[in-house]
Order: sequence, then structure tokens, then C-alpha cells
Amino acid sequence: MFTEYKKLPINSRVWVYQSDRELSQEEIEHISAKALLFIDNWTRHGDDLKGSFTIKYKQFLVLAVDENFNNVSGCSIDASVRFVQELEKELKLDLMDKMNVSFKDGENINIVKLPEFQNFVKEQKITPETVVFNNMVNTKEDFETKWEVPAKESWHARFLV
Repeated sequence: MFTEYKKLPINSRVWVYQSDRELSQEEIEHISAKALLFIDNWTRHGDDLKGSFTIKYKQFLVLAVDENFNNVSGCSIDASVRFVQELEKELKLDLMDKMNVSFKDGENINIVKLPEFQNFVKEQKITPETVVFNNMVNTKEDFETKWEVPAKESWHARFLV
């Protein structure tokens, strides 16, 4: 059952999928239409899930579920992964590569492989203040407050000099 993202409670569970490239407006519209359909039919053992999605910076797809309404199960999580994999195939995207790391350079969003990110740290192109995207957040509240943070406040801090 689809609901507006802004209406989900702050403790809703989220999954952040990062595209390996910026999405076109047509791709965003395609993803939005497919996500709306998916979420409207998303269930846990036959029970409706109250969910939503948002797309940030033309590069991040965020799926969310209000677990106060119904908890997700392994099967419902698997269904969401299959949905994302289907989007990847249709749009020739990579949304699930956890070795991709994203950070801001001014207003630009850069996505690089982890070894390249580590090299940028060594070269001081990335500093403790560089804004990174912590796609490991689990709740809507964390997504809104701890997703886009200085590297020193994220798991990325382990790579800082």
C-alpha cells in the first residue's frame, strides 16, 4: 500500500540504492511509475505493507516501509531486491554495488570504487569535511539526519588519514 514518503513515521525502515550514474528525467519517471506499482502490491505473507519511495539527487532510490503498520519479512525484502534488479536490467544501471562510494565535490556528486576513494583520501582530495553519502542508514530518521554527512561522521572515517 503506497503512502507519501513524508507521511511515513521517522522510525520507518529504509533501503538506499545508489545508481552508478545520474538518472535522466525519463528514467526517474519510469522508476517512479514502477515503484508506485511495486509498493502498492508489496506484501508480507499476504499482508499489505505500507511503503513509499523517494529519489534523491537523480541518483539515489530510497525504498521505505512503515513497520508500525506491518513488519517486513525476508520474503518481502527479497521481493524488493528483485524489483531493484529488474530496474537495473531495464535501465542498464548498477544500483546494488556496495563497492561504489559517493561523495560531494561542491554541488557535484561523484561515485567511485572504494579503492579510488581511498586514493582520493591519500591525495587529500577527500578530507574529514568532505560530504559523503552513508547508504548504510536503516531508518527514515537516520536517512534524513545521517545520510549526507561529513566523512568524519560516517563509516568512511576509517579511511581518513
